[in-house]
Amino acid sequence: MFGIGKRRDREVAAALDELRQADTVAFGGVGIAGTTLPVTDAYRRVEAALAEDPAGVRDQLDRLLAEATPAGRVYAATLLEHVDPSAGRAAWAALGDDPAEFGTFTGCVMGRTTLREYAAGHLGRG
Repeated sequence: MFGIGKRRDREVAAALDELRQADTVAFGGVGIAGTTLPVTDAYRRVEAALAEDPAGVRDQLDRLLAEATPAGRVYAATLLEHVDPSAGRAAWAALGDDPAEFGTFTGCVMGRTTLREYAAGHLGRG
């Protein structure tokens, strides 16, 4: 699948599934204890695989962008931007028309936003 070992392939596939079903975006620790959510761990695993094998993971990001929940699409656009900045920007622009909602977590602060609002903020329009 990704050319980086069967076990690693399974781990990355599981991480992509986690992102595909995500309902919350959290890039760091959350809550008073700074707990790392499973989805944040999944994001980090895919990010590491992307650094090791950009070509092998790229197609998976495109699929994630098309099939995932709203939170999963945020993760996909963020990762896509790492490997291909112009494709990432295009993904953010496309998400800018989507009113779908998802949860966010920044430290101890939990919130909700829409893809439209999140993308606008990411593109500097918010």
